[in-house]
Amino acid sequence: MTSGEGRPVNPALKMLFMLVVDLGFPIVIYYVLRSAGVGNILALTVGSLVPATSSVITFARERKVDALGAFVTALMALSIAASLITDSPRFLLVKDGWLTGAAGMGFLATLRGRRPLAFTFSRPLLERQFSDSSGSWDELWERVPRFRRIWRVSTVIWGVGLLIDAAVRAVMAYTLPVDVVPALGGAQYGVFTVLMLVIVNIHQSRAGLWSILRSGAREQGTSEQERAGWRSGSARPPAT
Repeated sequence: MTSGEGRPVNPALKMLFMLVVDLGFPIVIYYVLRSAGVGNILALTVGSLVPATSSVITFARERKVDALGAFVTALMALSIAASLITDSPRFLLVKDGWLTGAAGMGFLATLRGRRPLAFTFSRPLLERQFSDSSGSWDELWERVPRFRRIWRVSTVIWGVGLLIDAAVRAVMAYTLPVDVVPALGGAQYGVFTVLMLVIVNIHQSRAGLWSILRSGAREQGTSEQERAGWRSGSARPPAT
C-alpha cells in the first residue's frame, strides 16, 4: 500500500484502516439496518459483505490471493448459507469465534515451524527500533537460547488467549440476545487486544527480552555460554 506520491504507507496506519473497515463498518451497518427495520439475518449478511469486498479489492489491486482474506470470505459464505438454511442468525454471530479460534490454532501450529508466529509478527516493529544495538534477529535466534524461548512462550500465550476468546464468542453468540452480540463482540476485540499485549509484555520484560535487544546477539550469546560453562563446572565465574 503506497501513498499518492509513491511512498510506502505506515504499517500501523494500514492496520488501523483495515480494522476500521473489516471490524467497525460491519457493526455500524448492522445497527443502521436494524434501526430501519431490516431483519437480523439480512442485516448481518450485508455487514459481512464488507470484509469480503475488501479482499476482492485487494486481489484486484495486487493480483495476489490473500490467504486470510480468502479464509474469511469462505467462512462468511458458509455462515450465511447455514443461517439461511436454519433461519437463525446464530451461525453468522459465531463466525468471529471461528476466526479467532483458527488464528489461535495457527499460532500454536507455528511452534513446530522455523519461526513462531509471535516472532514473525513482532519483528518488523521491534527490529527497526533496536537496529543500532541488537543486530540481526536471525543472529539472535541462532545464538541466544533465551531469545528463542521468549518468542515460543509468547506464541503459546497468544495461541491459548485466542482459543479462549473464541470460546467466549461462541457462548455469547448462542446465549445472548442477537442485537447485543455485534456491539459486544466488537468491544471484545479491543479489550482482548489490550489485555493480551499487557500479558505478553509482562512476560517479555520479566524474561529479559529488552536487555537482549539492547545488548545484542554477540554479548548475550557469550554470556549464556559462560553461564552454561559455570553450571557444568568447565569454567569458573569471575571473582568478585
